[in-house]
Amino acid sequence: MIDIQKITETSRMISDQNLDVRTITMGISLLDCIDSDSDRACQKIYDKITTKAKDLVRVGNQIAMEYGIPVINKRVTVTPISLIAAASQDKDYLKYAKTLDRAAKAIGIDFIGGYTALVPKGYQAGDRTLIASLPQALAETDVVCASVNVGSTKTGINMDAVAQMGQVITEAAKLDYMTNAKMVVFCNAVEDNPFMAGGFHGVGEADTVINVGVSGPGVVKAALQNVKGQPLDVVAETIKQTAFKVTRMGQLVGTIAAERLHVPFGIVDLSLAPTPAVGDSVAQILEEIGLAQVGTHGTTAALAMLNDAVKKGGIMACSHVGGLSGAFIPVSEDAGMIAAVQAGTLNIEKLEAMTAVCSVGLDMIAIPGDTSATTISAMIADEAAIGMVNNKTTAVRVIPVPGKKVGEMVEFGGLLGYAPIMQVNESSSAAMIERGGLIPAPIHSFKN
Repeated sequence: MIDIQKITETSRMISDQNLDVRTITMGISLLDCIDSDSDRACQKIYDKITTKAKDLVRVGNQIAMEYGIPVINKRVTVTPISLIAAASQDKDYLKYAKTLDRAAKAIGIDFIGGYTALVPKGYQAGDRTLIASLPQALAETDVVCASVNVGSTKTGINMDAVAQMGQVITEAAKLDYMTNAKMVVFCNAVEDNPFMAGGFHGVGEADTVINVGVSGPGVVKAALQNVKGQPLDVVAETIKQTAFKVTRMGQLVGTIAAERLHVPFGIVDLSLAPTPAVGDSVAQILEEIGLAQVGTHGTTAALAMLNDAVKKGGIMACSHVGGLSGAFIPVSEDAGMIAAVQAGTLNIEKLEAMTAVCSVGLDMIAIPGDTSATTISAMIADEAAIGMVNNKTTAVRVIPVPGKKVGEMVEFGGLLGYAPIMQVNESSSAAMIERGGLIPAPIHSFKN
């Protein structure tokens, strides 16, 4: 029997509260494209992507039209390119990045992720080459996204890679600071992340798979307006029930997309991913819980409850929940976060504390263009340590903006929004970063 009330509720979530399927992402393994001849490898990569994902955009648009559910992005993730390109003896992997870009444009998708290196414990043959190529590769492509995993709970933190990534980010900013919006540095990266810029297709995944990312901060905020003044356990339950409904929608879209594309359905990633649009803010959810402004005392506790309730609701709704699933706090993409930074209630130190309890980490933060590479490396090391010790994914996506000083604004455009330049600690961490080596895995990582 059709429940008219539920149909009306879902319609209101979409029209008034910014509920959407943020992305349908096809993961594609490129392991069968490995070739010692890089030209042949790139041709295989192009052919496989344009064959497997040729109907992705059409199917996504069809589902949106038929069901009235906005499908914002259609994306592809691939096997980390450092693994694929290592078979060649090329000294530069730029041609691989350009191949991904060309394939993505041929099928009309928004982004392609997987220009990636996994170096949590050390480098293999292709890792250093790929990482060194990142500034140029991202500057000379349009829709390619990159990521580097520098640590994990099981392996510790590769501080040589952390040091190198600080240099890469500063070099990329000199070419075009927007390239850093397409690059993420991870600890404990997941293999089925449908979101960008950090998505890649893990080697343990099926040959081809459909993953769906769903978002709806406005829906959660609207639900909490109905429980004003109620105890926090009621708030948590309300968030959980709302997350359940949103995840169900994502499962529906993902299942239909997988059937029509004739590939397995992978996971739903329910991540409250804000946009600059009014009412689509994670910060405003926290303020609805009872904070005068995000960043004040109590922010970390409220965010921990939100993140946990979102995960519980998602898992209750669907046995195929994966990716990151929780709450994102990208500063430039969240109107409430931007307002808090401008008001002085939110700073990088508080954001770092918040990353211990939410999904991912320091995200889309604009910093002064003269910030040193070692300072950026130290920021990465701090985030990686939080992820390593707490057995969770953490990440850094910071944007040094040349010529900009603290308090000035920078416009990124589109879903990336805009941001004030944030203050970083100016005391040097260079001597620590220059030591290099490995921060060993924590004692609780030994589970065997």
